[in-house]
This record gives sequence, C-alpha cells and structure tokens, in this order.
Amino acid sequence: MKLLLLAPAMVLLSAGGGQCNKKQKANAGGPLKAKFEVQAICSNYTFTVTGGTIDPSLVEASWTDETTGKSYKQAFGIANPCDFPQGIKAGDEFYFTIEKEKKTDCAVCMAYYPTPPKKLYIKVVPNP
Repeated sequence: MKLLLLAPAMVLLSAGGGQCNKKQKANAGGPLKAKFEVQAICSNYTFTVTGGTIDPSLVEASWTDETTGKSYKQAFGIANPCDFPQGIKAGDEFYFTIEKEKKTDCAVCMAYYPTPPKKLYIKVVPNP
C-alpha cells in the first residue's frame, strides 16, 4: 500500500523538477538579448531572441504575423506586459532574464492583435 502512495509522489516530483531546470537552462550564461519587433494595441507585443542561448521549447522557432505576413525566428510574446518598461519601443534591443510566473494586479484591454502563442515572464536588465 505504501508503494502505491509513493509512486504518484515520485512522478509529481520528477515532473516539477524539469521546470526549474528549464528556467536555469534558458538563462545559462547570463542574460538574453531580445529585439522588440511588434508594439501593437493593448500590450500585444512580439519579441525575438537575438542573443544568448534559450531553451528552444520556450519560444516559437518561426512565427508569422497574420496581419503583416512578416515572419520572425525565436519569437515570443510577453506574459507580464505591465512589468515591461515603457521606455523601450519597437525596434529597440534590450537584455532580459526569464522570471517565474507571478500574479500582478494589472489591467490590459482586450483588443486583439496576433502574437506568438508562447509567452514568457521577463525582466529587463541593464546591458551586461
């Protein structure tokens, strides 16, 4: 009986451990560099990774904006738009780290503009 209870616990522990490794692997070697590609209405932002090594499962290898037809490599959207600095505009490059998911009180309008399906919680950091 004890073995039956222990097996599910081991599965849960091993599954949760992979997420920690993903975050560490994504930021291995320091901050990543990104380009702010699309600054659309209601914080519908698109970014691409332009420097550093990121776990490929965290970003879209290739994503096409259905509005413009333009394609982007290593693209991602932002999961925490209210934490993104207002001084960074489309076309700018910046450095960032991937953060853990956190809940914030933030109002964002619901107008639609296409963004990559993969979203990251990021923190902008000073240039290394």
